[in-house]
Order: sequence, then structure tokens, then C-alpha cells
Amino acid sequence: MIHDDLKYWMALKSIDGIGNASFGPLLKHFRSPANVFSADVDEFSGISGISKKSALAISAFKNWDQILRQMDLLDKMGAEIITWLDERYPANLLTIYDRPAFLFVLGQLPDDMIPVAIVGSRNATAYGRFTTDRLSRELALRGITIVSGMARGIDSCAHRGALAVRGNTIAVLGSGLDVIYPLENKKLFDTISQNGAVISEYPPGTQPIPYHFPARNRIISGISYGVVVVEAGEKSGSLITASLAMEQGRDVFAIPGTIDSAHSRGTNSLIKQGAKLIDTIDDILEDVLPQLGRPSVQRMQRQEVMIPPEAFSEKDMEKDNEPLPPPAKEILKTLSQNIIHADDIIATTGLPPSEVLSMLITLELKGIIKQHPGKCFSLKK
Repeated sequence: MIHDDLKYWMALKSIDGIGNASFGPLLKHFRSPANVFSADVDEFSGISGISKKSALAISAFKNWDQILRQMDLLDKMGAEIITWLDERYPANLLTIYDRPAFLFVLGQLPDDMIPVAIVGSRNATAYGRFTTDRLSRELALRGITIVSGMARGIDSCAHRGALAVRGNTIAVLGSGLDVIYPLENKKLFDTISQNGAVISEYPPGTQPIPYHFPARNRIISGISYGVVVVEAGEKSGSLITASLAMEQGRDVFAIPGTIDSAHSRGTNSLIKQGAKLIDTIDDILEDVLPQLGRPSVQRMQRQEVMIPPEAFSEKDMEKDNEPLPPPAKEILKTLSQNIIHADDIIATTGLPPSEVLSMLITLELKGIIKQHPGKCFSLKK
């Protein structure tokens, strides 16, 4: 149950003229949001960023019923409110300008996480989807928490890739936790909230208004050690995320594309501006992990939880007409309609375990093979 004191945080944020930056001076002066609402108007005089109009609005605040309804809805959803005074608040976010005073969280933020954001075009190409899926899986298998915005295209592929290998993922919304956007990602939303975390700085009922997304992007980049842009046109919103990441001192990585592809003009431009070109995930890990100490194999491993097939939309499960990559062909040679354990496939092919796992799930999503309990696979009959 959400602690009653948190209603003062929510109420304060709902007042016109009170932004995230206002919380610092107010808490420094009054010690708690509850004390803010019991103060006389004159007591706000001289507090940085607090106008006379804002002080009057705080003193006259009466909209407690709406705040309590929002808290009740959050309780029913199983969501939490995490303020920046809470030790669970993401450490990286504490370092950014205009950090959210608090976050609404559905699910569980991973302990001691190493977050990396993956963003890109909503209208992703087959190349972009495949690259994102593989990149997300490989990073998640190495203990990286994948952060994205649950939008169509690259964002959704990034989340699904992490979930497919039982990795950590965080979705940052530009709406309230009860307003799923796009609606087609309802099953993905449910799966992330059960196996990772969905977060927002917006209260329940908040609609996905366009200007919310650039603000949302500062959280995506701010929570992360680095931002990977997979595909981006010249006016892609993911370029805003990359720009914010640079301002926040985060590493920016970009996947190169062909010079004649409109989907790659943004990423190619980022590389010209100094973003690190990615050939393999090692290009990311060699920049991110030295800051933290390389995670141990034990920490990378998670309890195996079968992700239900319905967590993936039908569009993402469509077979592509593109030829299978060589590792997938090698794996198919070892499979038959008999059930084979993943360890035996690894031993037979000689491929790295992470490569085999990634390809097995790719083949499963394409409908070519079938997964059985106990990490066993067979060709689909």
C-alpha cells in the first residue's frame, strides 16, 4: 500500500508553477512536502523559484479527492511511488538536470542494475528489428538492463529481446501507468510489469500528449549509462534522446546504415557528430562495464521464467522473407522433430551459448521451431 505521506508529493507536483526543480528548495526549507501544505503564504518568501502565485496556490490547494483517487488506482494496480529520497530511486537519474521528483513504478526496478537504452524509429525496417532484437538479447544475457520507451518499432523490439532471454527491461512511458500507448502493446506492457518495470513521472489518467515524449526521453537517457540508436530518420524523436544523452554526459552509440537509406540518415549523422559506431556489443560493453566492474556470471543469470507467446504481437511473429543468418542455419542442421536440449545444440554446433540461445528464440518467433519445457527444442511439425 502506498504510504499516506506520498499524497503530499503528488499534490505538490499537480500545482501549476511547481515543477521538479521546485522540490529541492521547498524540501530544504520545510523538510517535507507535508510541512509545505501547512505553511503560511509568507513563509514562502525568498524561496528560490517559488512565486507569490505558486505560494497562494499551495495554501489554497483543496483537490485532495483527486489525489486520493489516483493513489487508490495505483494501489489497485500494484504500483508504487518512489521519490528521489528513496534508496530505490535510480542512481543515474539523481545526476541529471530536472530529475523527476518521484516516479510511478509498476513492477520492480532491478537491484544494482546496469541500464543501457536502445531507441530508434517507430517505422523500423526488417534490418532494424533484427539488429535490435539481437543486440537487446546479447546485452541482457550479459546482465545489462534494457531501457526503452515501449513505442512501436525499435522500442518494442528492444523490450521483447530482453524478455526473450529472461533479462531485465524497463519501459518509460509518456503517459500515466493506466494509459497504455500504443494500445497494441498491452500484452507487452503486462509482460514487462511482471518481469521488469514500467515507470512514468505522470500521474494516472495522463494522456500521451506529444510534448510529454521529449520529457520522457530525458528519463530514458538519464537512467542509462549509454544510449544506442539503431535506426533514425532525420527528424526521429530518438535523436532528441541522443542529444539529451550527450548533454547528460552519457555515452551515445549508433548502428550504421546504408548511405541511401532514409531510416539511417539520423544514425549516420550521429556517427559524424562523434557517436560511437557499433559493430558488435563489445563496442558498448568496453565503454560501459569499466565504469562499474564487469558483472559476474552469477549476477547475469536469472531464474528461468517462460515468457508466454501472447506477450509478442502477431506482427512481430510474422516470418520475414530475408535469408536466415549462418548461425541459424547451423542450428537447424542439428534439429529434427525429435526433442533436443539446448546444451546439446551448443555442443554440436560449437557456437557460443548466447548466440545459440538468441538464434533459437529467433527461429521460434519465426515459427520454424518449437520450444518444449526444460530448454528443449524441435522442428515444428
